[in-house]
Amino acid sequence: MLRIKDTIFSFDVLEKKFRCDLPKCLGSCCRYGDSGAPLLNSEVQILNEIWPVLKEYLRPEGIKVIEEGGTAINDFENEKVTPLINNEECAYTIMKGKIFICAIEKAWTEGKISFRKPLSCHLFPVRIKHFSDFKAVNYQELAICSAACEKGKEDGVYVYEFLKEPFLRALGEDIYNELCIAAEEMRKR
Repeated sequence: MLRIKDTIFSFDVLEKKFRCDLPKCLGSCCRYGDSGAPLLNSEVQILNEIWPVLKEYLRPEGIKVIEEGGTAINDFENEKVTPLINNEECAYTIMKGKIFICAIEKAWTEGKISFRKPLSCHLFPVRIKHFSDFKAVNYQELAICSAACEKGKEDGVYVYEFLKEPFLRALGEDIYNELCIAAEEMRKR
């Protein structure tokens, strides 16, 4: 483990390689999981506010699920998450050919909203867990991301490098820069 200020990183974040490969995985992270994407309280409010815009992008089955259950639901651990269609894919997914993509991010890309997507989605496959006096940052090596692990190895891209933008969003520039320095020092050894 590596500690930077109040944040503890698993070494996997620094040592494992990863780069999404959508043509191979087909957006499996938006389709498979134990529940929907974890949401911050602030994100629940944002989803409620941008719902009228998102509705224009979604598939009928996604609209139905959200209209029946809300823009966010409680999962089996009583935490706020995105709703699912048939207990499988996120209700906010749309199709680009055979690839599941995020309608929230598509609306953001097109300049219709200022919210890119939930932080947990942006950080995937890394999760940040908040404790009373520190944050734990862990990489989840998942079978659905095997193509991304292969592509990361081929391209020589580490998890923390691939996730630079969401790490900056979640942890700030100072912590990210220190993380990069620590990773370089570890590789020298």
